Amino acid sequence: MPWTSRYRKAGVPPAVRWAVRLPALGASIIVFTACGLVLICSIVLPAASPEKRLSVYSVAANYSLPMVQREGREYVGLLEVLEPLGKVSAKFDSRGWRLRYNNVEGDFQVGKPRARVQGRDAALGAKFLVENNRGLVPITALSSLLPRFLGGPATLHEESGRLFIGSVATHFTASLTANNPPRLVFHFTSPVNPTVGTEPGALRMTFSREPLVAPASPTLTFGNKAIPSAIYSEGNGTAVLTVNATIPVMASFSNDGRTVTISGTSAAVVAGTHVQSPTPPAPGIPAAAAPPTSVSTPAPSSALPAAISAERRYFAVVDASHGGDDHGETLSNTLLEKDVTVALARSLRQELESRGITTLVLRDSDANLSLDQRAVFANADHAAIYIAVHAASSGHGVRVYTALLPFDGDDRGSFLSWTTAQHASLPISQSAANAVAAEMQRRQIPVRTLTAPLRPLGNVIGAAIAVEVAPQGSDSRQLTAPDYQQLVTSAVATAIAATRDQLGGAQ
Repeated sequence: MPWTSRYRKAGVPPAVRWAVRLPALGASIIVFTACGLVLICSIVLPAASPEKRLSVYSVAANYSLPMVQREGREYVGLLEVLEPLGKVSAKFDSRGWRLRYNNVEGDFQVGKPRARVQGRDAALGAKFLVENNRGLVPITALSSLLPRFLGGPATLHEESGRLFIGSVATHFTASLTANNPPRLVFHFTSPVNPTVGTEPGALRMTFSREPLVAPASPTLTFGNKAIPSAIYSEGNGTAVLTVNATIPVMASFSNDGRTVTISGTSAAVVAGTHVQSPTPPAPGIPAAAAPPTSVSTPAPSSALPAAISAERRYFAVVDASHGGDDHGETLSNTLLEKDVTVALARSLRQELESRGITTLVLRDSDANLSLDQRAVFANADHAAIYIAVHAASSGHGVRVYTALLPFDGDDRGSFLSWTTAQHASLPISQSAANAVAAEMQRRQIPVRTLTAPLRPLGNVIGAAIAVEVAPQGSDSRQLTAPDYQQLVTSAVATAIAATRDQLGGAQ
């Protein structure tokens, strides 16, 4: 007899009937039978397990897809795997699920462990499933199924959920220098942009978008007490390099992201360079070079370039906006602003340095960096110009910003206000912004010049502009196209080079 019928015959009120049922649903309850009320104190739900992802690496695109578990196996949508790689379509009818990729056709039958691709049998290893007209295949079938459609090799790392299509793998080597403290130098065959995190005894680089593969041995030993080893591992669509260290270490990036240097340092050196809060102005810099005492300036991420504290001074400081926990705008399902700005900043550095302009990329990795820190570092470096780089999916072309300062914010006395530090340099900033806009127009790139209370422009004592890049059309993927990035950054660099004497004279 159904449980509801048993309690109905026993004369149990409806509210209490549901109260009796709730424990089976994982609820904790108190029942007040006198008034027939049920008070639900808490509902215990099973903890949601993290979504499993399949990372796909190819010449055409690197992307990530969700996996689902069915019948004890991991499945993924076949159409979704192929869609970024070429022209693909699929339909479901009485004859089954049919997929066409470029000129290759595949026929799949629901519940069958085999398919036909171009008239030839293909083993799937498990049943083919259809859910909401989506054709699902076990991920174990991808390494044998995809070559039929793509005409090239596909290598699956099943346990970690990573799929390599063609010869796209990024390899690396590691070597430890004899410096004191030591330096561990990683050389990569392609540019990388990992997320960097530190914890006591280790620095961890997580590669979510790069097709990094393991060296001959996943554990690298160096015979050094300060940095004894590094370990490579994979899991849930990512690769991780963990550097074990007995001293504090930091990461810096160079060679357009192909070289990562893990440098040993002491806690005292780190504190003396960047960690003090409030940060005092450097010698010879007005008080506006540091934020007010009410502003807490946390220690910068260990991924910041060490060069900022060196004797070398840079003519231009290029700052990739956002980073770390601050993703910026979500430009598409797979594209974050913080990733686009790093690529643009690196491209701009290359264009500026090719014109003889020494340039520092302030955020050259996926690091957390506050707005106050960005201004402090630019001010301490005495840069002739600070260029913040942003990206947007809305609008068209490029927007160039200068600071909009508070009304009646002129400084009086010997101390500069942190909020209006830009005041004296605003005319030269506007001149640089106009030069950039003119060069964009010359190259037929849609452009607008604007003023906005966009931090940290107002806190920078030298010339400061922000360049926000949007696609020329409606496709946000254009932001990652190397030719479009170079078109924009080349225009910015040309304009800065043309005004170099004017900017240098304002230092």
